Amino acid sequence: KIALIDFNLQRHRLQMGIQILVSDPEELEAIRQREIDITKEKIQKILAAGANVILTTKAIDDTCQKYLIEAGVMGVRRVGKEDIRRIAAATGGTILPNLADLEGEESFNPEYLGDAESVSEEKVGDNYLIYLRGCRTTRATSIVLRGANEFMLDEMQRSLHDSLCVVKRVMESRTLVVGGGGVEAALSVYLDAFSTTLGTREQLAIKEFADALLVIPKTLAVNAAQDATELVANLCNYHYTAQTVEEKADYKYYGLDLTNGKVRNNLEAGVLEPAMSKVKSLRFATEAAITILRIDDRITINKPEPQDPRGRH
Repeated sequence: KIALIDFNLQRHRLQMGIQILVSDPEELEAIRQREIDITKEKIQKILAAGANVILTTKAIDDTCQKYLIEAGVMGVRRVGKEDIRRIAAATGGTILPNLADLEGEESFNPEYLGDAESVSEEKVGDNYLIYLRGCRTTRATSIVLRGANEFMLDEMQRSLHDSLCVVKRVMESRTLVVGGGGVEAALSVYLDAFSTTLGTREQLAIKEFADALLVIPKTLAVNAAQDATELVANLCNYHYTAQTVEEKADYKYYGLDLTNGKVRNNLEAGVLEPAMSKVKSLRFATEAAITILRIDDRITINKPEPQDPRGRH
């Protein structure tokens, strides 16, 4: 049972601006003891609800740590705001900013507790991490990356983030297309053939758009140190055959194999992309090109000439 709180577990102190004049030393000691008892009562109310793990975003002083140790309860202090929100989502718990209830008293409802099969502190590398296993839900899960140095970890984090974003896009769109420049080559071949059916100047614009789409597979080939001209020409040949010969319709799944420098069936090879990302990329690139083409004039402001400090022109 995990309690998630957003307040300090420290000895209670009076608010700023409040002064107490004490004439009897025994009363002073009673005030100090009462300050300790107030915090102790808060902890006892949390423990009475059944909590055996307490996570707080604030501090836990030595006195409160003593009470937790005596009760056999794990206490974790200074948990990040974002981390405790994810823990609340995973365990089904509720983050409490205080213990106040509707009656003006302080209480802790057991319904606010989160559930997990085990909570343990384990050493990973040079740091200690808190592991929560067997949570009530799987809406939040942490992935621990380990690497030789910070640079490798940063690269691993970027790669993992990109992979998770791809999975997210696939789950949103429920549609996949082949990668390796296959989509761009197929669109280029189709638009090039479609432009020949027009007898106006629009034919030139469509042809240029079709040629611009081939920049993607050409760039992929160049980055892989392959013969871009040969590969892209071969790829376009496959897609032209797929669009004109019904028996060769499977050629529409062909894309670049940059490891071996050839064209292959990327659907069978598992090289796929979310259709939503491909559509958005083409849409944004087209909108950017249209915005640039709409600019018909330019205003250039010359730099002001420096003035002579002696007042001469």
